[in-house]
Formats: sequence, C-alpha cells, structure tokens
Amino acid sequence: MKLEILQVPECPNVVLLERRIAEAVAGEQIEVTITHRVFDDQAGATEAGMTGSPTLLLDGQDPFAEPDSVPSVSCRLYRSDDGGIDGAPSVAALRAALNLAPDSTSAEVSAGRVDCCAPATEDESPIAALAAWRGAAQPADPAEKAIHHAVLRAFATRGGPPPIAELDAVAAEFDSSAQQLLEQLHTSDVIRLDASGWIESVYPFCTTPTPHSVQIADGARVYAMCAIDALGMSAMLGGVDVVIDSADASTGEQITVTVRGEVATADPATTVVFIGAQSAKGPSADTCCDYLNFFTDRPAAEGWATANPHIGGVVVDLADATRCGAAIFGPLLNT
Repeated sequence: MKLEILQVPECPNVVLLERRIAEAVAGEQIEVTITHRVFDDQAGATEAGMTGSPTLLLDGQDPFAEPDSVPSVSCRLYRSDDGGIDGAPSVAALRAALNLAPDSTSAEVSAGRVDCCAPATEDESPIAALAAWRGAAQPADPAEKAIHHAVLRAFATRGGPPPIAELDAVAAEFDSSAQQLLEQLHTSDVIRLDASGWIESVYPFCTTPTPHSVQIADGARVYAMCAIDALGMSAMLGGVDVVIDSADASTGEQITVTVRGEVATADPATTVVFIGAQSAKGPSADTCCDYLNFFTDRPAAEGWATANPHIGGVVVDLADATRCGAAIFGPLLNT
C-alpha cells in the first residue's frame, strides 16, 4: 500500500502523523510504503492536491478530504475522536481509512493537558495543545457551571460581566456565594479576576480593549481575548453572525472577518491566523493570547514568526482556524 505525505518544509505535525500510521498498522499483515513530497508554494500545493500540511494520500486519494477544503501551504487540522482539533488523523481514523478492523488496544498519541499553549513535546502540535488547554479549562461542578454560563451570556448580550448581585442570586441556588465560585473558576483558568477580585475576562471575552473587536448580531460589541476566541464566538452562541474587526499583527493593516458557525469569510481573502505561545507555565491569557493573531497573508505571518523566534507556533488557514475556535467554544453553553 502506497502512502504519500504532502507537507511544507519542517511541518511540525509530520512526525505525529508518521507515528500514528506506524501504530495503526502495527501487528497487521500489511506492507506500507511512505513517501514525502515537500512544497513551499501555492502552485505546488494546488498541483499535488495538498489541502494543508500534512495531507495524507492513500493510493493517490485523500481519505480525509472535506467538501470545503482548498489547496493550501498552511497547517491542516483534523477532527480528533472526541470532536476536538488535532494536527493529524487519529489512529482509529487511520485504521478505518486503511480498511483495518478497529483496535481497542491501541494507545492514542494525544496532546492531553499541557502547561502552555505551545507544544510540550515533539508529539504535540500547537493546535492540539491549545484545544486541550482550553478544553480542560471548563467547569464540571454544577454551581461553577451556572456562574460561568451567566457570565458568558452577560458578555454576549450586554458587553460585560453581570452585577455581583445577579451572580449571588445564581450562587444562592447552590448554597454558595458568587465570589467563592468566581475564585474557584479563576483557579482553574476558566475566568480571570483582576486585583480587586472582579471579572477581568472569561474566554472568549475580555473587559479591556484588545486588537480583536467583535460585533455580535442582535447582541453587544465585545473584545475577544485572541483571534481563535473571536472566531469561536459564533459557534458558542448558536451560529449567530459575528463581525470581527482586527488588524495584521505586523503591519496594522485592517482585517475584517464575518463568521457564521464554522464558516468565515475575510477581507482580505488571504487572511490567515498564527497560533503560537511562549513556552511558559501560567494561564492561557498570559502565555497564549498575545500570540494568536490575524495576518493579511501567509508571508506576513511567516515574516512575523521569523522575527520572533522565541514564539513557537504555526500558520493556519482561516477555515481551519475557525473550525478550531468552534471546536473549543461551540460546546460551552450546551454542557
């Protein structure tokens, strides 16, 4: 069986894909040959059918192709088995593509919970690590969840957190206080409190101005913590239209993005997102959000990354970045 991996130079997710292929075929009576084809320009990607790096071809066909996929030299995202975002197909998905029976004993290589948004090991992509980080930062306790939902809805409809009396009324239903629950949510990085103990931000919203201003249809104008947070707001709010006003992080050129659910369009149409972080422990707001930004095109994003080598990350097409945001924030008000 012939497998081809189409990739950009030094793609951070190729090693992960190779390891998962090896795990998928381990113990099977199957001979697999893997070849690599490397592209660094749009023309080559278009000719080869590379819809982001890495793209896997099985006997010349992409088994993971999606209807809206287009040729690209940006990072490609895949759905994980739990509905999240990852940098390569899962072992189970690869076995299905190879027509192999499901193997319940295989141990998936996944991002898991990490101490920053950037990859902690060579097995992790910045995208998977970001999704794991934000995915883990969700309340499980019913009282915390009720307060979290009340804060999110207040930002979406009023542009900021609700009054403490309103949250106290919610907390009273659980024989607790709003301040106690807010502090618990702060500790678990679900929200961030300022020095006075009041709400400063709740992913994806922020009370202070950021480069990403978002107008929610029939709702408030709010600030998003980062580009991914802005892109995920529509899915979190049931697919309502949102319009993001942002700027290229390197040139300041205006960027406007309209989002409905998991579909986004931008002006300029070449807009991409850089997903990165400093390698440091701490809240996502401190280690990630300054490095999840829009750029007018891939060269602009790559130029910024070259000028900031201490920030690890990848350049992602707008469509994939939007799916990433939707995967992270879409379930927040439904659980």
